[in-house]
Amino acid sequence: MDNLEFDEVQQHWDKFISSAIAWAPRILTALISALLIYLIGSWLIRMIKRVVDKGFQKRQMDASLQHFLSNLIGWVLNILLFIVVVTQLGVQTSAFVAIIGAAGLAIGLALQGSLANFAGGILILLLKPFRVGDFISSSSGISGTVNEIDIFNTKLTTPQNQLVVVPNGELSNSSITNFTQMGTRRTWFDIRVAYNSDLRKAKEILMDVIAENEFAFKDPAPQVVVTELGDSAINLSIRVTTSNEYFWTMQEQLIISCKEALDAAGIEIPFPQRDIHIRTNS
Repeated sequence: MDNLEFDEVQQHWDKFISSAIAWAPRILTALISALLIYLIGSWLIRMIKRVVDKGFQKRQMDASLQHFLSNLIGWVLNILLFIVVVTQLGVQTSAFVAIIGAAGLAIGLALQGSLANFAGGILILLLKPFRVGDFISSSSGISGTVNEIDIFNTKLTTPQNQLVVVPNGELSNSSITNFTQMGTRRTWFDIRVAYNSDLRKAKEILMDVIAENEFAFKDPAPQVVVTELGDSAINLSIRVTTSNEYFWTMQEQLIISCKEALDAAGIEIPFPQRDIHIRTNS
C-alpha cells in the first residue's frame, strides 16, 4: 500500500511540474508585460499631468480648481492603469467593477450633503460668480468678503471681522449679489425733509455737497431724486458712484455733510410723527 500511495504522489508531483513548466513562459510573459505596461503607463500619466498643468496655467485657472482637477485626473488615470495591469495578469476585472460600483453607491448615499457641496464647489470655481477678495451677499442672508474658496466650502469675513464658513452647495443654489466685481459701487441712501421745505433748494444743497466730495465720481452723474411722499416727511434719495475702496468712507462723509448743510440752510430733517385728533361729543 505504501508503494502505491508513493507512486500516486509521485504522479501528481510530476503532473504539477509539467504544468508549471508549460505555464512558466506564459506567466513570465504576463509579468514582464504587466511590468512594462505599469512603467510606461506611469510615465505617460506624469507627462499628461504636466501638459494639463501647463494648460491650466496658460488659462490662468483658479489655483484651487487647478489643484483639484490635477489630482482628479491623476486618480482616474492611475485607476485605469491598475485595471489594465491586473487584466494583463489574467485577473477578471468584472469583480473589480462590481466592487467599485457598490462602493460608489454606498459612498454616494452616505455623503449626499458633502457631494452636493463638492458639486457646488466645482460650479463656483468653473463659473466664477465671485473671486477671493470680493464682497458678496447671498439670498440666505450671508454676506462678507471672500477669503478662500475650497472644494466643499467658502470662507467669508463679515464686516464685524467674523469668519463664516458657508457650504458651497448652499452658495451655488442661492442668488449672489457681488458688490465689488464691477470695480465701482453706487451709494443709495435716503434723507427725509419736512413738508414745508423748498425741495428744489434742498436738492441744490445736496448736489453741492456731493460735488465737494473728493471720492464722488462725476461719471456716472450723481443724482438727488424725490422718491416718496411719506407719512411725516418727503424722501430724497442720494445716489453717488465711487471706487470700491472708498465706498464706505464716501458714504459716511456724505451723510455727515448732507445733514450739516441742511441744518445750516434751516431745512428740517423730521423724526417720525403722527397727528392725533381727539373728538368729544358735546
